[in-house]
This record gives sequence, structure tokens and C-alpha cells, in this order.
Amino acid sequence: MKSSPYQPAEDRSLNGKTLFITGGSRGIGLAIAKRAAQDGANVAIAAKTVKPHPKLPGTIYTAAEEIEAAGGKALAIQMDLRNDDDVKAAVAQTAETFGGIDILINNASAVTLGGVGKIPMKRIDLMHQINLRGTVLASKTCLPFLKDGTNPHILTLSPPPSLDPKWYRGTLPYTLAKMGMSFSTIGIAEDFREHGIAANALWPRTAIDTAAIRHELGGEAVVKYCRTVDIVADSAHAILTRDSSTCTGNFFLDDDVLAVEGVTDLKPYAIAPGQPLILDFYLDSGPGGSMDGFMKMPI
Repeated sequence: MKSSPYQPAEDRSLNGKTLFITGGSRGIGLAIAKRAAQDGANVAIAAKTVKPHPKLPGTIYTAAEEIEAAGGKALAIQMDLRNDDDVKAAVAQTAETFGGIDILINNASAVTLGGVGKIPMKRIDLMHQINLRGTVLASKTCLPFLKDGTNPHILTLSPPPSLDPKWYRGTLPYTLAKMGMSFSTIGIAEDFREHGIAANALWPRTAIDTAAIRHELGGEAVVKYCRTVDIVADSAHAILTRDSSTCTGNFFLDDDVLAVEGVTDLKPYAIAPGQPLILDFYLDSGPGGSMDGFMKMPI
């Protein structure tokens, strides 16, 4: 990570904290893991990828190497988020290895864009199993350990909830699954509040340079209109070091979080400073605003 404009105070540290991250072998999940590792955190990367993918970089093992290189302790766990036993075993292994769990990052997400008539039920089932059910399952399974955690947090990578029809037209299967993560955050925040466990959601204001962008949503041509994963990692760090007893039930946007932290110059996060940026899904963008116009929405 390059020098970051986000420089928290010394008492805003994740040193010694244990994070359980779903699907963090690459992209935003890995970036959050490495930012925590800079503080000296323990990080469990629980994901399916153990062999290199021909198109997508990273495995749980390469992620663990990067986390340790950044200054943290890492645990690579092969886990299928759709399998209850896998999740229970991964959570238990993490707690046994590091002495507990303080933070859960619900990062894993499946995406297939298209309308109801286009997307096979197999893909629809997958998105709901990973996005909605996986978020609930991981939160439920981590609960006993989070109760004993220090300043415990759950952070889910999902957008502010919306009932605007424009976000459902032509993309209902994915939108239902992704909004399910958001609506579950509301309930988890309320159910876990009595235990002092924070549950919040975080979403990037703009498109982020990830494998999904490069291989699913526009390719290399749009990368210059994106920000880096570091802006999400920094904003996640800021949230996770806030008081869990009061910072809960929020739907954060990355640049709003950093503005509160005093970061107003976001140019260091741009892939190509000076280029217009593309708004992320589910954020108002003026006329049209549907996902079909995703690649046409500079800000």
C-alpha cells in the first residue's frame, strides 16, 4: 500500500485483534486484512480458493503470505460459506488459534448480472447462499466468540438499502441477494446490540479496481475510472476502531467515513488522478441511474 492520507491516532489500532474474513483471498477483503495486519492484527482468511484461478489472482495461501508480510499473523482456512459445518469448523479453528474473535468481515459475495428471465436458478441460488445466507450464517456462528471479544464489530460489504425500482429492473437476482446483506445488517445490529457488538455496512462511493471490475463489469478499459481498494480498507479500519457500543446500525460510504477522519484529499486513492470516477451500484447518479448505465456514470 502506498502512503495513505488516512493516519489514525495511535490509540486507534487493531493490534492484537483477531479478524475473521469471508472470501478474502483477493480484492477488498484482502486489502482490509492487510490494513489490519499493519497494526499487528491476527487475520483468518476463510475462502474456497486454494489453487490459482486462470483469470483471478490469489489464493488463501498467497493472501496469508501478504498479511504476514504486512506485519500481522495469518491463518489460511479453506471454507465453503454455503456449508454450515465448514463455517463452524473455520470459526472454531480461528478462535482456538488466536484465542478468540473480535471482528467479523462479511466480505464474500457472488455476482451475476441480468434479469430474472436471463439468469439460471443455479446462479440465483448461489448468490443467495453466499450473499444473504452466508452473511447471516457467519454472523450467527461468530456470535459466541464476539460476545467475549474486545470492542467487537461485524462489518458487511453491502450498500445502503433501497426500494427504488431502478435498482431492481434487469438485475433482480443480484440486487435481492445484495440488498439481503444490507437488510440483515439492520436486524443483526438490533439483535446483537445488547451484547455490545457493532454491526455496520460499508460500500464504496465509486467503482473499485477489483477482479470483478476487470473480468465481469467492464474490463481493463474502465480501471482508470476507479479508485483503489485502499480507500475501502482505510475506511473499514476507521469504522472498526470506533466504539462498538455506539457505532452500530450504520450504512457507511467510504469517502464519508474518511471525511469524518479529516481526510478530504482523495486523489491518492485514484487509479488515474484527474480522470472522472464511476459511481458504484445502488448510488444515485442523476438521470437513468440503472445498473445498465454503470459504465456511463462519471462523477
